[in-house]
Amino acid sequence: MTTKIQQVLMTGKTHTTASRREGGPRDDAHVDIRMSTPGKTGNEIVLEAVELHPTAEQLFAGAWSACYTGALGVAAKAKKVALPADMAVDIEVDLGQTGGAYFLQARIDVRMPGVAHDVAEAIAHAAHQMCPYSKAVHGNIDVATNVIAAEALAAQ
Repeated sequence: MTTKIQQVLMTGKTHTTASRREGGPRDDAHVDIRMSTPGKTGNEIVLEAVELHPTAEQLFAGAWSACYTGALGVAAKAKKVALPADMAVDIEVDLGQTGGAYFLQARIDVRMPGVAHDVAEAIAHAAHQMCPYSKAVHGNIDVATNVIAAEALAAQ
């Protein structure tokens, strides 16, 4: 059983896409990271426009988001579903307090435009079953996952 946070002290936010675009410097206080697949040539990780002191919550959300995005790709491939090029994962990790104790909680938004909602939900669930970060926090912190697929995006 997870403990609900009564007061959020800070939030680390990430936005991850599966695009292979060449990143450019940003001036909006976000971290840009270009990553490559382990075991392939050109495995350099490039951080651009990084704040001088990213928070632990930002770093955790970024690592989790990158891992979970990869797991979405594996889960989709296993279900023979092509993920849309504009798929995105937003993770927010809160540090908060309940009484005198500190806790984490997280919110995950998975956007899969053009994928049927039930299929997108199944892929998101399967990705949580294989992502090491999702498995590490399962049952330890409160995590809310929101899948936004074809029907939801059409209504916006």
